[in-house]
Amino acid sequence: MSESMERHYELIHPKTHLRVLSRYEIQMLRDVSSDTHELVRRCCYAVLSAGSVNDDYLNLEEEFRDFNIRVEQEDRGIVLSLVNPPQSAFVDGEIIRGVREQLFSVLRDVLYAQESILKAHRFDLNKGDDITNAVFHLLRNANVLKPDRLPNLAICWGGHSIPRHEYQYTKDVGYQLGLRGLDVGTGCGPGAMKGPMKGCTIGHAKQHNRSGRYIGITEPGIIATEAPNPIVNELIILPDIEKRLEAFIRLAHGIVIFPGGPGTAEELLYLLGVLSHPANQKIPFPVVITGPKETEGYLRDIDKFIGATLGAEAQARYTLVIDDAAEVARLMKKGIRKVADYRKNNDDAYFFNWALTIDEDFQLPFDPTHEEMASLCLSRSLPGHKLAANLRRAFSGIVAGNVKQVGIQRVKEFGPYTLQGDIDIMQQMDALLSSMVDKGRMKISGKYEPCYRVKTGD
Repeated sequence: MSESMERHYELIHPKTHLRVLSRYEIQMLRDVSSDTHELVRRCCYAVLSAGSVNDDYLNLEEEFRDFNIRVEQEDRGIVLSLVNPPQSAFVDGEIIRGVREQLFSVLRDVLYAQESILKAHRFDLNKGDDITNAVFHLLRNANVLKPDRLPNLAICWGGHSIPRHEYQYTKDVGYQLGLRGLDVGTGCGPGAMKGPMKGCTIGHAKQHNRSGRYIGITEPGIIATEAPNPIVNELIILPDIEKRLEAFIRLAHGIVIFPGGPGTAEELLYLLGVLSHPANQKIPFPVVITGPKETEGYLRDIDKFIGATLGAEAQARYTLVIDDAAEVARLMKKGIRKVADYRKNNDDAYFFNWALTIDEDFQLPFDPTHEEMASLCLSRSLPGHKLAANLRRAFSGIVAGNVKQVGIQRVKEFGPYTLQGDIDIMQQMDALLSSMVDKGRMKISGKYEPCYRVKTGD
């Protein structure tokens, strides 16, 4: 911290969960040289920055430099001491309640993931079944698995960088979902992640539904540039993007996808790759791709890209709805009823979709180095779900190059990533990425400089 900057402290006590820690856990959090302390510091700063629309990592790093967090043990439990926190998290000197709860969600999830999953070697995280079990334990520890509730969770995916009319449409869809008694989960950030939650709260309020769930699922690599919005009342932080994506589809009873950028494309390709697996053909899973009328051309570009790369079978796994929020909600409600019937008849849990087969290609973490990105096999010689896995990795690398610390630093040092493969696939990818750039879907902050180069010919 710069010596010239005045230190400002805030003391925060937990009100709901994680009110006590062991001496060992507190020692880890106090050790400023430990990975755990740095993860907690970064995630807490993101939570305290709720409402920020800055996704320029370098600017955020500058703002973050003078922030710190300390954990103290008191007779009645723990207290957080925040050094120079963003004042947007406070109202008249009092921390916003939702932000307070999210701070302690950070402690809960980071500590559990580090000590009980990643370091404890309870699971072999190179094996698919163990990865699924690890995801289950992380979600159970976060208390988001509710065995006493019927299926009603609609996960909503979409871009954080979207214009106002698209944001309004996501609110309209969330409102219609809420009126029909459905809960909403998103990636917890701004844009199409915040809109459905905001609309759903109004739908729930009109139905006098006081137990509405607004679940936000994130991971440390993305949380800094997609700060959790304060509507989230159940925040879960998974260790990496692959476990985050698996958590989404294991928890979801249906998924709504709004227009977005490469992150949304990554999510869609992950989902379609999983649903395309031969073992998953008979499992009901409602998926709707939707947006306002102004986005019809873009959504049809995405549909065309899926058809040209993964084929008609992948296109058959979703419904395209243009500018009809009520129809989206009706389709979700109808589809989720089928999910409930299927799981009841097949003795699968309502709260965690054990029946889905997820190939290890979708589970093992992908590190987007320049070598790994250039060597991705993007070819029709692969089975559909294998091609989807590699296309997902390609878009994941672009997300990293746009907004994640490690990706931005690699691109700055070594230049843009190179993507290569079958010429027709590369041409389709280049057209879709160019459309994202033209429509401002890559980043909110500053002029966008592509972090990738697509080889569309010799």
